[in-house]
Amino acid sequence: MRNIHPIYTIKTLMIMRELEKDPQLKNENWHRFLPSFAAKKSKSVSSTIKRKPKKPYTPFPPPQPESKIDKELASGEYFMNQNERVARKNQLRKESQAAAEERRQLKRQQPFIPPDETKPVEKKSNVKSNDIDVEALKKKIKDGKKRKTLVGKKNLPTARKSMKSKK
Repeated sequence: MRNIHPIYTIKTLMIMRELEKDPQLKNENWHRFLPSFAAKKSKSVSSTIKRKPKKPYTPFPPPQPESKIDKELASGEYFMNQNERVARKNQLRKESQAAAEERRQLKRQQPFIPPDETKPVEKKSNVKSNDIDVEALKKKIKDGKKRKTLVGKKNLPTARKSMKSKK
């Protein structure tokens, strides 16, 4: 079954009706005039999946992991009584706690360790002391002071007037 909307079938029938009217095309093949609807190809899931390369075949199965009893036999824990097992567990726990505490202490002390002393990098100034015009600087400073005093004196009477008017 073709998955095409019925409107396209109606469109094809309309085109066929028009072609029947034309005497030249009446006996020809109409296939070239009719619309063809190709199914859209969607990406299949298998093409998007990355396949792993196959490993060479080995007739031998992988070795079985050790069971809990095998591990206890290897460490010698299997032959200990209950009290000795608990004591050993506690000892291992205390050792790991001590190591963790030592790491924490080092981390806490990190900010208090001074950095390695290196020679400070000297900054190169763009302006040399010989190139500065001292007289021009003095003149600028004097002009600035004059302006400040002038501005201050101008504002004083206006400030007094505004204070008197508020009373």
